[in-house]
Amino acid sequence: MAPTYREERGFVLTRMLDAPPEVVWQAWTQPKYLDWFFNPGTRTYLPTSVDLRVGGAWRQHMVESESRQYVTGGIYKEIVPHRRLVFAWGASGGWPDTDAGDGPQVTVELTPEGERTRMVVALHLPDQLSAAEVQDWLDKGLEPGMAMTIDRLVARFTAKAA
Repeated sequence: MAPTYREERGFVLTRMLDAPPEVVWQAWTQPKYLDWFFNPGTRTYLPTSVDLRVGGAWRQHMVESESRQYVTGGIYKEIVPHRRLVFAWGASGGWPDTDAGDGPQVTVELTPEGERTRMVVALHLPDQLSAAEVQDWLDKGLEPGMAMTIDRLVARFTAKAA
């Protein structure tokens, strides 16, 4: 049975980007533009891959330090080009580990506002987790970490608009 997700088991980040939704969409779905997701000041030599279809996956090598490296990514659950992207966040054997079956679900909503885009990124944890397990996930720094990552994308488009 597929997990279900309630809104109160996670968080929502809203940002305005100085680019149209089609361009922001590329930043989420094309390997050559996904470098904003990398940790700052790190280099990876493994390619990012994207299989943009429901059931397909994106995989990205993350480097925190010489001794801490892992694969992240997601399994696509819903794709509405230029508007909505839903994925189970994680990678098999990576972080979060999708093999555990209790990882976060991320929803990205892109709404045009003139030449800009309102981007809403929601991360929710599955209902089968106990309150303590949800808190454990949140205590890992998911919200501030995701906010820093999303802000790197915002800064990329702000720099291009300036």
